[in-house]
Amino acid sequence: MDWGNIIGTIAALLVAILWLLALKKRKKGSLRKIEQLLQHLQGIGVRVSLLEKDVEQGKVGVSHASGQRSEGVIQIAGRNIDYINVTSVASQYGVRYFVDYLVRSPGWIGEKKRKKTRMVRKKSSALRGKAVDIQWKGDDYLAQGLNYDYRLKDKLLQAELDKLKGSIWIFPEPKYEYARVRTSYLLPSSDLFEAIDIIAGHIRSGW
Repeated sequence: MDWGNIIGTIAALLVAILWLLALKKRKKGSLRKIEQLLQHLQGIGVRVSLLEKDVEQGKVGVSHASGQRSEGVIQIAGRNIDYINVTSVASQYGVRYFVDYLVRSPGWIGEKKRKKTRMVRKKSSALRGKAVDIQWKGDDYLAQGLNYDYRLKDKLLQAELDKLKGSIWIFPEPKYEYARVRTSYLLPSSDLFEAIDIIAGHIRSGW
Protein backbone atom coordinates (compact mmCIF):
# COMPACT_ATOMS: atom_id res chain seq x y z
CA MET A 1 0.00 0.00 0.00
CA ASP A 2 1.45 3.33 -1.12
CA TRP A 3 0.81 5.59 1.88
CA GLY A 4 2.40 8.55 0.10
CA ASN A 5 -0.23 8.48 -2.66
CA ILE A 6 -3.07 7.95 -0.16
CA ILE A 7 -1.97 10.89 2.01
CA GLY A 8 -1.54 13.05 -1.10
CA THR A 9 -5.07 12.17 -2.29
CA ILE A 10 -6.57 12.91 1.13
CA ALA A 11 -4.75 16.26 1.26
CA ALA A 12 -6.03 17.17 -2.22
CA LEU A 13 -9.60 16.28 -1.19
CA LEU A 14 -9.33 18.40 1.96
CA VAL A 15 -8.10 21.39 -0.06
CA ALA A 16 -10.99 20.93 -2.51
CA ILE A 17 -13.53 20.75 0.35
CA LEU A 18 -12.08 23.86 2.01
CA TRP A 19 -12.18 25.69 -1.33
CA LEU A 20 -15.87 24.79 -1.85
CA LEU A 21 -16.72 25.90 1.69
CA ALA A 22 -14.95 29.22 1.06
CA LEU A 23 -16.95 29.77 -2.14
CA LYS A 24 -20.20 28.96 -0.31
CA LYS A 25 -19.31 31.39 2.46
CA ARG A 26 -18.43 34.08 -0.07
CA LYS A 27 -21.83 33.73 -1.75
CA LYS A 28 -23.62 34.21 1.59
CA GLY A 29 -21.41 37.03 2.84
CA SER A 30 -21.01 39.15 -0.28
CA LEU A 31 -24.54 40.56 -0.44
CA ARG A 32 -24.43 41.43 3.25
CA LYS A 33 -21.09 43.24 2.83
CA ILE A 34 -22.26 45.47 -0.01
CA GLU A 35 -25.57 46.27 1.72
CA GLN A 36 -23.82 47.08 5.01
CA LEU A 37 -21.42 49.46 3.29
CA LEU A 38 -24.20 51.15 1.29
CA GLN A 39 -26.31 51.77 4.41
CA HIS A 40 -23.29 52.93 6.41
CA LEU A 41 -22.26 55.48 3.79
CA GLN A 42 -25.82 56.83 3.68
CA GLY A 43 -25.68 57.08 7.47
CA ILE A 44 -22.58 59.31 7.40
CA GLY A 45 -24.13 61.61 4.78
CA VAL A 46 -22.63 60.28 1.53
CA ARG A 47 -24.92 60.23 -1.52
CA VAL A 48 -24.72 56.73 -2.94
CA SER A 49 -26.55 54.32 -5.22
CA LEU A 50 -26.01 50.64 -5.96
CA LEU A 51 -25.29 49.82 -9.60
CA GLU A 52 -26.40 46.76 -11.54
CA LYS A 53 -24.19 43.68 -11.52
CA ASP A 54 -21.39 43.27 -14.09
CA VAL A 55 -20.80 46.96 -14.78
CA GLU A 56 -17.46 48.02 -16.27
CA GLN A 57 -16.21 49.52 -13.00
CA GLY A 58 -16.42 46.07 -11.38
CA LYS A 59 -13.61 44.89 -13.67
CA VAL A 60 -11.06 47.49 -12.53
CA GLY A 61 -8.17 45.71 -10.80
CA VAL A 62 -10.04 42.39 -10.56
CA SER A 63 -8.21 39.27 -11.72
CA HIS A 64 -10.34 36.13 -11.91
CA ALA A 65 -7.21 34.04 -12.32
CA SER A 66 -6.22 34.89 -8.73
CA GLY A 67 -9.67 34.16 -7.32
CA GLN A 68 -10.84 37.77 -7.16
CA ARG A 69 -14.41 38.83 -7.80
CA SER A 70 -16.43 42.03 -7.69
CA GLU A 71 -19.28 41.73 -5.20
CA GLY A 72 -20.96 44.96 -6.24
CA VAL A 73 -20.31 48.57 -7.23
CA ILE A 74 -21.57 51.67 -5.44
CA GLN A 75 -21.73 55.01 -7.25
CA ILE A 76 -20.73 58.12 -5.27
CA ALA A 77 -22.24 61.53 -6.04
CA GLY A 78 -20.64 64.93 -5.43
CA ARG A 79 -17.23 63.64 -4.30
CA ASN A 80 -13.76 63.09 -5.73
CA ILE A 81 -14.36 59.33 -5.40
CA ASP A 82 -16.40 58.11 -8.37
CA TYR A 83 -17.24 54.54 -7.39
CA ILE A 84 -16.61 51.91 -4.72
CA ASN A 85 -16.02 48.31 -5.79
CA VAL A 86 -16.30 45.70 -3.03
CA THR A 87 -14.08 42.77 -4.00
CA SER A 88 -13.47 39.33 -2.54
CA VAL A 89 -10.59 36.88 -2.78
CA ALA A 90 -11.38 33.23 -2.04
CA SER A 91 -8.84 30.58 -1.13
CA GLN A 92 -8.76 27.34 0.84
CA TYR A 93 -8.09 29.52 3.89
CA GLY A 94 -11.35 31.44 3.55
CA VAL A 95 -12.59 34.66 1.95
CA ARG A 96 -11.01 38.10 2.31
CA TYR A 97 -12.87 41.28 1.38
CA PHE A 98 -11.49 44.61 0.18
CA VAL A 99 -12.89 48.04 -0.66
CA ASP A 100 -11.57 49.67 -3.83
CA TYR A 101 -12.34 53.39 -4.06
CA LEU A 102 -12.23 54.15 -7.79
CA VAL A 103 -11.10 57.55 -9.05
CA ARG A 104 -11.32 58.57 -12.68
CA SER A 105 -7.84 59.52 -13.88
CA PRO A 106 -7.94 60.21 -17.62
CA GLY A 107 -4.51 61.89 -17.81
CA TRP A 108 -2.57 58.66 -18.39
CA ILE A 109 -1.95 58.86 -22.12
CA GLY A 110 1.57 59.86 -23.13
CA GLU A 111 2.71 60.33 -19.56
CA LYS A 112 5.35 58.47 -17.61
CA LYS A 113 4.46 55.24 -15.86
CA ARG A 114 2.89 55.67 -12.43
CA LYS A 115 3.85 53.50 -9.49
CA LYS A 116 1.71 52.03 -6.76
CA THR A 117 1.85 54.01 -3.53
CA ARG A 118 1.13 53.05 0.07
CA MET A 119 0.59 54.64 3.45
CA VAL A 120 3.12 53.86 6.20
CA ARG A 121 2.14 54.41 9.82
CA LYS A 122 4.65 55.49 12.43
CA LYS A 123 3.57 54.29 15.87
CA SER A 124 4.29 55.51 19.38
CA SER A 125 5.70 52.06 20.21
CA ALA A 126 6.74 49.07 18.16
CA LEU A 127 3.95 46.87 19.50
CA ARG A 128 0.29 47.95 19.55
CA GLY A 129 1.23 51.62 19.59
CA LYS A 130 -1.01 54.42 18.37
CA ALA A 131 -0.22 55.99 14.99
CA VAL A 132 1.54 59.32 15.57
CA ASP A 133 2.61 60.10 12.00
CA ILE A 134 1.78 59.13 8.42
CA GLN A 135 4.13 58.84 5.45
CA TRP A 136 3.44 57.91 1.85
CA LYS A 137 5.90 55.87 -0.21
CA GLY A 138 5.90 54.82 -3.85
CA ASP A 139 5.26 57.12 -6.78
CA ASP A 140 7.45 60.20 -6.24
CA TYR A 141 4.97 62.74 -7.60
CA LEU A 142 1.90 61.44 -5.79
CA ALA A 143 3.70 60.59 -2.54
CA GLN A 144 5.18 64.09 -2.33
CA GLY A 145 1.77 65.71 -2.74
CA LEU A 146 0.19 63.44 -0.13
CA ASN A 147 3.05 63.94 2.35
CA TYR A 148 2.73 67.74 2.14
CA ASP A 149 -1.05 67.67 2.66
CA TYR A 150 -1.34 68.30 6.40
CA ARG A 151 -5.14 68.29 6.28
CA LEU A 152 -4.97 64.72 4.96
CA LYS A 153 -2.52 63.73 7.67
CA ASP A 154 -4.77 65.20 10.38
CA LYS A 155 -7.81 63.34 9.02
CA LEU A 156 -5.92 60.05 8.94
CA LEU A 157 -4.57 60.48 12.46
CA GLN A 158 -8.10 61.23 13.69
CA ALA A 159 -9.48 58.16 11.93
CA GLU A 160 -9.57 54.79 13.68
CA LEU A 161 -6.60 53.36 11.79
CA ASP A 162 -6.14 50.57 14.33
CA LYS A 163 -9.30 48.98 12.89
CA LEU A 164 -7.78 49.02 9.42
CA LYS A 165 -6.11 45.70 8.64
CA GLY A 166 -3.06 46.43 6.55
CA SER A 167 -2.50 49.78 4.89
CA ILE A 168 -4.05 52.09 2.32
CA TRP A 169 -2.75 51.28 -1.16
CA ILE A 170 -3.08 53.32 -4.34
CA PHE A 171 -2.89 51.36 -7.59
CA PRO A 172 -2.77 52.93 -11.05
CA GLU A 173 -5.09 51.24 -13.55
CA PRO A 174 -4.20 52.88 -16.89
CA LYS A 175 -6.08 50.24 -18.92
CA TYR A 176 -9.36 51.54 -17.48
CA GLU A 177 -8.23 55.18 -16.87
CA TYR A 178 -8.86 54.81 -13.16
CA ALA A 179 -6.83 54.61 -9.99
CA ARG A 180 -7.80 52.36 -7.07
CA VAL A 181 -7.47 53.37 -3.43
CA ARG A 182 -7.67 50.02 -1.64
CA THR A 183 -8.32 49.18 2.00
CA SER A 184 -9.35 46.01 3.75
CA TYR A 185 -13.13 45.75 4.11
CA LEU A 186 -14.14 48.28 6.72
CA LEU A 187 -17.12 50.54 7.33
CA PRO A 188 -15.16 53.81 7.22
CA SER A 189 -15.58 56.50 9.84
CA SER A 190 -16.40 59.99 8.56
CA ASP A 191 -12.74 60.98 9.03
CA LEU A 192 -11.43 57.98 7.09
CA PHE A 193 -13.89 58.51 4.23
CA GLU A 194 -12.98 62.21 4.06
CA ALA A 195 -9.28 61.28 4.05
CA ILE A 196 -9.77 58.89 1.13
CA ASP A 197 -11.76 61.56 -0.71
CA ILE A 198 -8.81 63.97 -0.23
CA ILE A 199 -6.50 61.30 -1.69
CA ALA A 200 -8.91 60.99 -4.62
CA GLY A 201 -8.64 64.76 -5.11
CA HIS A 202 -4.85 64.47 -5.46
CA ILE A 203 -5.31 61.73 -8.06
CA ARG A 204 -7.82 63.81 -10.01
CA SER A 205 -5.59 66.88 -9.98
CA GLY A 206 -3.01 65.40 -12.30
CA TRP A 207 -1.62 62.04 -11.21
